[in-house]
Amino acid sequence: MSEALPARNVDIGQVLEAARFGTLSWLAEEKTPYDSLAGPAEALLNLLEERKVEFVLVGGLAVLQWVDGRNTQDIDLVMSPKELARLPELRVVYRDRDFVRSEFHGILVDILFTRNKLFALVNKKYTVLRDFGRHRIRCATPEGLVLMKLFALPSLYRQGRFEKVRTYEADVANLMRIYQPGMDSIIDALAPHILAGDLAEIRKIVADLDEIISRFEQKPFGEARGEPSPP
Repeated sequence: MSEALPARNVDIGQVLEAARFGTLSWLAEEKTPYDSLAGPAEALLNLLEERKVEFVLVGGLAVLQWVDGRNTQDIDLVMSPKELARLPELRVVYRDRDFVRSEFHGILVDILFTRNKLFALVNKKYTVLRDFGRHRIRCATPEGLVLMKLFALPSLYRQGRFEKVRTYEADVANLMRIYQPGMDSIIDALAPHILAGDLAEIRKIVADLDEIISRFEQKPFGEARGEPSPP
């Protein structure tokens, strides 16, 4: 389904610059000025291309391939630990079994390892080539992004990261509304990788989002509240 959708061309450097410019704390705390990110972003993409690194773009930049209005301050990639070892230019600032946070000339680059079976599934089954500037990059499909967002939500709830929860739920809702992915199939694919209790909560979240989408697609906002529509 995703390959047949209209093409977008997302300028990664421009997105990162806009995100940093819109967040005053970044301007105050970071040494790299916001308008210098285009060069490092292009350098990183060139490096990945030259080394023929196998990766999938996920996260906010991937969401921007499918919906408007998303913002992000980092680059999220799925790859194997072996591929990351080929990129010593990325300065690792945090690492655990499935995740690395790194920095490349002022850009945060988060790496999700394919040793995690859910990330490996997205890498194998839910990708498509998309345009980012002059680069053709393997990017997560709407289905793959929904799968990853739902997988992350229980942990975000437990950590109390409600700002992130709102962003992820909005991403899922937008992708559901526009692309109508098969949610039963997505939840079936998610089930082996998540606790039974968490899966039950995710089913409730998806049902709530589906109800909201249905309600506001049936009527204009004013009519939904019993108010007259504007002339």
